[in-house]
Amino acid sequence: MWSSAIAAAQTPADPGRQVFVGRCASCHGTDGNGGELGPGIATRVPSRTDQELATLFGQGLPAAGMPAFASLSGAETADLIRYLRTLKPPNGSGPVRTSVTLAGGRALAGLVLNQSAGDLQLLGDDRRIHLLRKSGQQYRVVTSQADWPSYNGETSGSRYSALGQINKSNVGRLTPRWIFSLPNTSRLQVTPVVVEGMMYVTSANECYALDAGSGREIWHYQRARTKGLVGNAAGGINRGVGVAGDRVFMVTDHAHLIALNRSTGALLWETEMADWHQNYNATGAPLPVGNLVVTGSSGGDEGVRGFVAAFDQATGKEAWRFWTVPRRGEPKSETWQGKGIEHPGGTTWMTGAYDPQLDLVYWPVGNPGPDLIGDDRLGDNLYTDSIVALDPKSGALKWHFQFTPHDVWDYDAQEPPALVDAMWQGQRRKLLVQANRNGFFYVLDRANGTFLFGAQYVKNLTWATGLTPEGRPIKVPDMEPSLEGKRVCPSLDGASNWYSTSFNTTTGLYYVQTNDKCGIFTRTPMEWEAGKGFMGGSFRQAPDEPAQRILRAIDIHTGKAVWELPQTGAVNSWGGTLSTAGGLVIFGEDSGALMAADAANGKSLWSFQTSQLWKASPMTYMFDHKQYVAVAAGSNIIAFGLPE
Repeated sequence: MWSSAIAAAQTPADPGRQVFVGRCASCHGTDGNGGELGPGIATRVPSRTDQELATLFGQGLPAAGMPAFASLSGAETADLIRYLRTLKPPNGSGPVRTSVTLAGGRALAGLVLNQSAGDLQLLGDDRRIHLLRKSGQQYRVVTSQADWPSYNGETSGSRYSALGQINKSNVGRLTPRWIFSLPNTSRLQVTPVVVEGMMYVTSANECYALDAGSGREIWHYQRARTKGLVGNAAGGINRGVGVAGDRVFMVTDHAHLIALNRSTGALLWETEMADWHQNYNATGAPLPVGNLVVTGSSGGDEGVRGFVAAFDQATGKEAWRFWTVPRRGEPKSETWQGKGIEHPGGTTWMTGAYDPQLDLVYWPVGNPGPDLIGDDRLGDNLYTDSIVALDPKSGALKWHFQFTPHDVWDYDAQEPPALVDAMWQGQRRKLLVQANRNGFFYVLDRANGTFLFGAQYVKNLTWATGLTPEGRPIKVPDMEPSLEGKRVCPSLDGASNWYSTSFNTTTGLYYVQTNDKCGIFTRTPMEWEAGKGFMGGSFRQAPDEPAQRILRAIDIHTGKAVWELPQTGAVNSWGGTLSTAGGLVIFGEDSGALMAADAANGKSLWSFQTSQLWKASPMTYMFDHKQYVAVAAGSNIIAFGLPE
C-alpha cells in the first residue's frame, strides 16, 4: 500500500491538467462542471474542434468574463485540449459519440445532441447538424424545403409566403404540433427563423437552436443580462436573428452585435455598436445583405443618437455607419433649431428591407427626443420619422422620405415597410408601402423616394387634416401635448405600430392590424440624464371613448379597406399578420387567439386561443414536406400543422 502511494507521488503530473488547474479550474471547477465564477464546460468541449478551442484560448471571451491566454505555448495548448477532452459531464449528461445507419445503408458518425424514441439530432463529423427520424431500425435525414431566413422571411419585408399546403379548405383542421418554452422569459417578441430544418429563437441575450419539426433543443447560447441598463432591452426584449452561411447574427441587450456558429452555438465574434452607459440598448433582428449584416439600436426614448450600421459577416468589423441625425454644422442640422440636437433620438430598432435589383437597403427611423416636447428642436428634425434608402456597400444616403416632420406625438416610422412590385397608373413600378403610426397610409417609388399616394386609414385622426401633393402632413394647430393633457387621435400606440404587416401578391391587398383609439398626451419638462428615460411626458387612453382593434385589408391604389375584421379585446395587443398563397391571412387577434381569415373577404376560418397578450407575429415554413405556422405566444414557441 505504501509503495503504491510512493509510486503515485513520483509519477509526473499530467501537463494538461496542470494548465487547466492553473488557468481554468478557479472559474469552471476542478472537474469542468462549473464553479462560482464560470459555467460548466464539460458538455461544451465535445462540439468544438481543436482549432476552435485553440482560437478561444488565444482570443478569450472578454464580454463574457473569459480572458485571453495569449501566453500559452503551442505545447501547452495541445496538452490543455487533450486534457479537456477527458472531462466528463455529471450523470452521463452531455453529447456522446455514436454511428447511425441511414436508410440506404450509409453510416453517419458524430455527437448525439438530443434523442428520443423517434428522432435524433446529430452533430456529424462534418461539423454540421443532421436531423434524423426513425424509419424501422434505421434513420432518415429530414430538413426544411421552404425556409424563413430572416425576421420577415424574405428581404422584401412583406411577410408573404408562397406556401399553400395549408389553405382555405383545410385550415380549420390546424392543430398544435409542438411547443417549446423559454424558461425565465417575459412575453416574447421574437419571430422564429428557419434555415435547413433548424429554427432559431431568442430572448434577451439568449438564442436557442431547435429542430423545426419537433421543437427539440439542439443548442442554447446564453450570457448574463446587463445590470443597470435602461430602455426596452432591459425588459428582456429581443426580436430574433438573421442567418447567413454558417453564422447566426443577433444583438445583445447592451448594443453589441454577435455571430454564433449555426451548428454549435459557439461565439465566433462580438462587436460593440454603441456605449450602453449612454442609454443605448438593442432589440432588433439583424438583416444579412451580401457579405455584410445590417442592424441598428434602441434608446430613442432615452435620448441617444440613432444610426444604421453594417458589419463584415466573417469578422464583425464595422464597414459603415449612417447617423440618422446630423451633428451641428453638418448638412440637415439646420432642421434642428435648439439644444435638442444633442440628444436627438431617431433610433433604428426594427428590421429594414433590401431590394437586390436596385441594391438598396431601406430602414425605418424612430421619433425625435424628447418624444412629447419639441421646444428645443424646432424644425423638421431630419431624419427622424423617416424611411432612409442606403447604399448597402457604403452606407451613403440615396433618398429619404419623412412622414411626420417635427413629431411631438411619438409617431415614429418603425412600422414595417413592404417592398411591392405592382402596376401603378398603367405602368409597372417598384413601390414601398407603409401604414404609418401617424394614421396615414403611404405609397412611395422606392427607386427614388417620390411620394405617389397617401390616405387616412383609421377612423379617427385629429392632428392633421390631410397630406400635401408632396406627402407632407397638413397639421391642425394647437395639437401639441400640454401640461394639462391634450386629446389627440391616433393614440401614442399609433394607428398601427411595429408589428408585422403583409402584402399578398395574389389578392393585391395589404393586411394591417390597426387601432381606432385616441389618447391624452401630457408634457413633462425634463433634462437628459444617463441612465434615465427622456420621453418628456406621459400618455393615457382617452377616457370614456370606445377603442377597437381592426384587421384591415387595404387596397394600395385607393388606401381604402376592401374588408375589415373587428376584434374583441382591450386594444393593447401587438400581434401582426402573415399572408400565404393558400388564400389565408393569419394574425394575432386582440383577445389572445391566433386566427386565420380568408385573404379575399376577411371571413374567419380558424382560431386557437393562446390566452396570451400578443407581442409577436406569425411565420411559416415547410419541414419534411409539411407546412407549419409558428408564433411566439407568451414565453412559448408554438408550431401548428395539419394532422398526420
